[in-house]
Amino acid sequence: MASPGRAFALIFAVNLAVQGLVLTRLPERVVRPHTRWEVAAVAMSLHERGAFADPYLLPTGPTAHVPPFHPALIAAIYRLLGPTLAAGYVTWLFSIAFSGVMFGMLPWLGGRLGLGERAGLLGGFVGAAVPRWPDFGQAPAAIAIGLMAAAFVTRWEKGRATLAGSLGLGFAIGLSFLVTPSLLPVALGFVAFELIWLRSPKRWVRAALLLFGMALAITPWTWRNQKKLGGLFFVRSNFGLELRMGNHEGAGANLELSARGGTERHPRTNEEEVRKVQRLGELEYMRAAGREATAWIRARPAEFLRLTGLRVAQFWLGPVNDLPRALVVTTLTLLGVLGIVRAWPRLDAPRRAAILVPLVAYPLVYYLVGWELRYRGPIDGLALLLAAAAVVGTPPPIQPAGGEE
Repeated sequence: MASPGRAFALIFAVNLAVQGLVLTRLPERVVRPHTRWEVAAVAMSLHERGAFADPYLLPTGPTAHVPPFHPALIAAIYRLLGPTLAAGYVTWLFSIAFSGVMFGMLPWLGGRLGLGERAGLLGGFVGAAVPRWPDFGQAPAAIAIGLMAAAFVTRWEKGRATLAGSLGLGFAIGLSFLVTPSLLPVALGFVAFELIWLRSPKRWVRAALLLFGMALAITPWTWRNQKKLGGLFFVRSNFGLELRMGNHEGAGANLELSARGGTERHPRTNEEEVRKVQRLGELEYMRAAGREATAWIRARPAEFLRLTGLRVAQFWLGPVNDLPRALVVTTLTLLGVLGIVRAWPRLDAPRRAAILVPLVAYPLVYYLVGWELRYRGPIDGLALLLAAAAVVGTPPPIQPAGGEE
């Protein structure tokens, strides 16, 4: 069995080779810097004017529609290379590198979670060998989930949770919210389990320091949003819009079907909507969209429940309008369930929690809003690890970690 470091390097290299080949086959117009997507548009605004702004079809001013990490990274690349074709290739290579890290860490993560390095090796190689369209947001979120799970398992091992460590871990988790705020339910789930599992009275202080560290990390961004947009919210401003995208008259089971049906109303593609943003301001527009969505949900609870059920099903079984992808996602989910069943008797309670909390908590927000397959990406690394455990089995039982300190 290769060491985790060597396994990481091998899987990273496979991912780089496969995805690098995909990159060479893409037309230049796809790679070249553009403003067709919100993240890319904000990155261009940062590069050209130094403003985190204008993610939509027309200029609308300061924004928090997207979290800051990825636009800032892309803008930094543009600053070094200009918005050139070379910068486009470097941006894609960063995305490929993130996915390589995600798959490469699976052997190490498998060892930490009690699923075994063999399972991590198989899952990592399978993930790295599958050609796919890179996505900037999903792999870093998956990396954050894996690191978070491993860090909490370490805390829950006897004598590992300290006051300074709690503050530092909380701060690191808070920084991950600037990659994607949907990691918040995962973090809160881990904190909740810690309060239940540990017995020391200090657990409350440590939990408070964890939460304080998270809040501290996002304070500068929150302050910026208050000054620029005129209100307080958690990292992103767009929840009301996303809620309406999934819950409106004629809404499809997912965003692609809503777009085909002509019911999608997004200021990235709809001029009437973007002019509302110009008139109202981004934050008030998002709040109005949220009020519209909640009014529709109250008026049609049965239809909301039907759409929610479809989103839950699609998250775990794949899109209803794409049978080949649905078969792949369904197979991965079923193997993952089998992996959990096989591993369960061999795992202690902390490792069970480290596996289940992300699977339960991360999808929650995506059950409510308009759905796309890419939203599942941050848990695909864990799903691959569990699926591989179903195939190769798991190591001998983990000795129970102490709940007493």
